[in-house]
Amino acid sequence: MSARYSGLGVSPGTAVGPVARVRGPALPLRDGAPVDVEAETARASEALDGVADELEALADRAGASGAVLVRQARMSRDPSLGAIVMQYVRNGRPAPRAAWEAFGAYRDMREADPLRGAPDAAELDDVRDRVVARLLGEPPPSIPDPGTPFILVARDLSPALTASLDPARVLALVTERGGPTSHTAVLAKALGIPAVVGCPGVASLATGQRAAVDGDAGLVTVDPDAELVGALTRKRPAAAEITDGPGRTKDGRPIPLLAAVGGKGEVDDALAFGAEGVGVFRTEFCFLDRTDPPSVAEQADAYREVFDAFPGRPVTVRTLDVGADKPVSFIRLGDQPNPALGVRGLRVARRHPQLLADQLAAIARATRESRADVRVMAPMVATTAEAAWFATRAREAGLQNVGVMVEVPAAALRAADLLQVVDFVSVGSNDLAQYTFATDREDGELADLLDPWQPAFLDLVATVLRAGAVAGRAVTVCGEAASDPLLAAVLVGLGAAGLSMTPRSLPVVRAALARVTSQQCADAAAAAVSADGPEEGRSRVAVLISS
Repeated sequence: MSARYSGLGVSPGTAVGPVARVRGPALPLRDGAPVDVEAETARASEALDGVADELEALADRAGASGAVLVRQARMSRDPSLGAIVMQYVRNGRPAPRAAWEAFGAYRDMREADPLRGAPDAAELDDVRDRVVARLLGEPPPSIPDPGTPFILVARDLSPALTASLDPARVLALVTERGGPTSHTAVLAKALGIPAVVGCPGVASLATGQRAAVDGDAGLVTVDPDAELVGALTRKRPAAAEITDGPGRTKDGRPIPLLAAVGGKGEVDDALAFGAEGVGVFRTEFCFLDRTDPPSVAEQADAYREVFDAFPGRPVTVRTLDVGADKPVSFIRLGDQPNPALGVRGLRVARRHPQLLADQLAAIARATRESRADVRVMAPMVATTAEAAWFATRAREAGLQNVGVMVEVPAAALRAADLLQVVDFVSVGSNDLAQYTFATDREDGELADLLDPWQPAFLDLVATVLRAGAVAGRAVTVCGEAASDPLLAAVLVGLGAAGLSMTPRSLPVVRAALARVTSQQCADAAAAAVSADGPEEGRSRVAVLISS
């Protein structure tokens, strides 16, 4: 009899194939042999530094995940972690065992520190496994290679491993932990890999077991029967009926479908999947893994490469969004009791105004040398005063189309006021959900609260969209909410004038919108907002859309 597991479908699509598990080092045993303290200390020190170097190199190639990898590298270089490892060596542990135990003590120390807080469990475990593997002379934790395409199953997946996924080998991704806006979910969607996260019990699945994954419904079935396999196979082509052309509803209402990109490397995907422009151009790639800020000229050259790929089309540039989970070595923010609620995004400019001034100058220079329709917006804006301050700085730099991201509930509630001082606003759905429910977007245990189908979240989105309609300004919704093909109809029904998402989600959303009328979208919006919870909202909308 088939066993079925239920989780959160975070990347659409279906797959059937054998299960494979992430490889990692086993718990190093203590054999009681005498320890050469000096030699083991040197080995441990080399391993910590070597892993930091390895993670920094991965960050250079990881695009959107780079900031997380830089943070992991900093863990490996943390002097307090190194001191704990060395203490365990002096207490008679060989270096691999000392490192394994020291990471547990380091976690406890961080949890007890009110200024630093506990590190992300998946990130810390990945650093530990890499250090231990290096000390044991084993390969670092890696994606398996059974010789045939497979369904990857893990308790959780680190940013480093997620960044190394090969869509040609990985049919689908299933994790026991993780939420709808976690790094695993975001990158799986960017790679076009069907994925289910927050799926209790799947970590017990064995390598070689056959499983079926439905990334739309959030279901994993072990040993599926022929009927289910047939149903999933028939379901696959429907998602890609319309792979190019402008986004529009069945009755012809235009809904521009835009791409979220993090540098020139992601532009090719955006163009290949028919992006009508760029809804969010993340500029952090210019600043990561550096010891000093990039010059105005360096930035202008990097931005222009992206602008030039979209002549005559909109490109919305998000200014530097660092702080919290996006550290930059040359920006000193100090220890904060809760970095996610501290100095990040536009707030960094309070301490480092020249960084913003230089970036705005670079964007303006690249704009003058390009034919793209460039807009610029600031992240993490909470008040009208902040929006007005940013707009003044941007216009002084020569930029004419200036906006802000709505990611903070305060900004959503006063969106009408924001639109009095800026030209546009865009809804940043990932962070807006996080701050609305006071839930870390990487916390798989609370993933249900981050579900973009939560009616309270949709209420806030509707508030922003109504403000845009009253002001006569088109409002775009960005993030994971926009890339859900069923939820896309709800967002359009609420008044979204455009949707911005990972490039590989564009064909799925384009096809979904082409099958519904504007009236169906309005009915779907009313049903979702009035539902008691996300599951009821999904069910109601699915019925309306299919009728």
